[in-house]
Amino acid sequence: MSMDEHRHPTDSVGHEERDVTFRPVVWAGIGMAVVTALVFVLMRWTYVSYFAREAAESPAANPLSSSYGRHLPPEPRLQTHPVQDLAALHTAEDAVLNSYGWIDRQAGIVRIPIARAMELLAQRGLPAQAETGERPGEQP
Repeated sequence: MSMDEHRHPTDSVGHEERDVTFRPVVWAGIGMAVVTALVFVLMRWTYVSYFAREAAESPAANPLSSSYGRHLPPEPRLQTHPVQDLAALHTAEDAVLNSYGWIDRQAGIVRIPIARAMELLAQRGLPAQAETGERPGEQP
């Protein structure tokens, strides 16, 4: 008979009987923190040393560069403040859409606010089209 046949049914089989030890986990965390700090310090030192070396070895700026000044690039240029530009565009559009103004003074064509135009359209209705027997969109 084998040993497995003599086991008692209440014997615990299939799980650990001891918990994980806490001390190695803490030491691993401390070690990772120390290594991370060391890598950070070494990378900072490398960056500072390369920056200093590049500044020392790079040639001096052309003395004529200061006399020419800054020039704008050719058109079309990129927007430097697109959010503010869009807000200004919306403000200008709202001012046109919500105010009265002349479109063509000689012809007597004016611009009215949208809200007023909708009120007038609701009161008067759409203008009637002359009935010619043709369907809309057809050419005579």
